[in-house]
Amino acid sequence: MLWSNAQVFGDKLESQALQKGCEEDIEKHCRRCIGYPTMRTMNKLKKYGMYTLFFMFIFVVVFQFSEDVRQPAYPVFKRSETNQTNRMIIVVTPTYKRMTRIADMLRMANTLSHVKDLHWIVIEDGNKTIPAVQDILDRTGLPYTYQAHKTALGYPRRGWYQRTMALKLIRSNTSQILGQDHQEGVVYFGDDDNSYDIRLFTDYIRNVKTLGIWAVGLVGGTVVEAPKVVDGKVTAFNVKWNPKRRFAVDMAGFAVNLNVVLNSDAVFGTSCKRGGGAPETCLLEDMGLEREDIEPFGYEKTKDREIFVWHTKTSTPNIVQSKKNQTKPVPPPDTFGYFVEV
Repeated sequence: MLWSNAQVFGDKLESQALQKGCEEDIEKHCRRCIGYPTMRTMNKLKKYGMYTLFFMFIFVVVFQFSEDVRQPAYPVFKRSETNQTNRMIIVVTPTYKRMTRIADMLRMANTLSHVKDLHWIVIEDGNKTIPAVQDILDRTGLPYTYQAHKTALGYPRRGWYQRTMALKLIRSNTSQILGQDHQEGVVYFGDDDNSYDIRLFTDYIRNVKTLGIWAVGLVGGTVVEAPKVVDGKVTAFNVKWNPKRRFAVDMAGFAVNLNVVLNSDAVFGTSCKRGGGAPETCLLEDMGLEREDIEPFGYEKTKDREIFVWHTKTSTPNIVQSKKNQTKPVPPPDTFGYFVEV
C-alpha cells in the first residue's frame, strides 16, 4: 500500500514535470515558429502592462496639473466675436507717405484682421496708391477700398480732405460696402498711428445705435480724455483743451451709425471755428446730432476703467545722414534694397 502511494505520487510529479517541460518546449516552439506568446508570456505581459498603465496615469495627471498651472489668470485677447447686430464696421483711415507709415499700417492691420464684418477704407494723400500699402491690405483678408486723393487747395494737410472723400464714397457706394449680408453699419475714423484694443470694435463700435463716445488715452495734452457720465447720460467732457465744445471729443473717441451718415451731407470742411480748429464737433453738429444722442461706453466701473484706444504717435527716428555745412544735396539713407518710405 505504501509502495502504491509512492508510485502514484511519483507518477504525479513525473506528470507535472513532463507538463512543465512540454509547456516550455511548446512556448519555445511557438516563439520560434510563429512568434505568438503563450499563456505564460501573456501573464507576464499582463503584469508589466499594469505597471505601464499606472505610470501612464500618473503622467497624465501631472501633465494636466501643470497645464492648469500654466493657464493665465487674466482674460486673453479675443480673436473674433459673434456679430449679433448684423452691423458692418466701416473704418476710415487717411494715410500719407512718411518713414514710419508702413510700420503704423502693419500694426493697425494686425488689429483689424481679427475683427469680423469690417470694411476698411484707406485714402492716400497723394496722386496714386502705394503698392506696399496695397500688399498690407491684401494680407488682412478684409474687404477694403484703397483710393488716392491728394489734399485739395484750402484744406489743412491733416486728413480732413481724405475723410471727406471717404464719406462721399460711403454715401455713393453703400450697398457695395455693406455687402449682401449686412443691412446696417457704423462708421469710425481710425488713424493709422493709434493703438487699438480689439474690444473697441467688438464691444463698443459694433453696438453704436446713433453716436457712441468713449475715453481716449494720451490726447489733448493730458493722460486721458473721457465723457463725464451721470445716470447714463453725458453731461460734460473731462478734457483740458477747449472743454466748452458741444462735442469735446477726439477723432478716435467716437463712432456714428451709418444711418446718421446717410441722412446728412455733412463732411469735413476747410476749417471749424466752433471747435477751435478741431473738426470733430463741426462734423457731428452738421449731422444734426445733439448731446442727448450720445451713447457712452466704458464708464460703468467706478475705478480701474479700461481705455480701448490710445492716441499714440510714432516718432520719426533720428537718422544720421551726413556732416553739417555740406554744400551738396543730402542723399537719402541707404536701405540696402529694402522698401522704406524715405
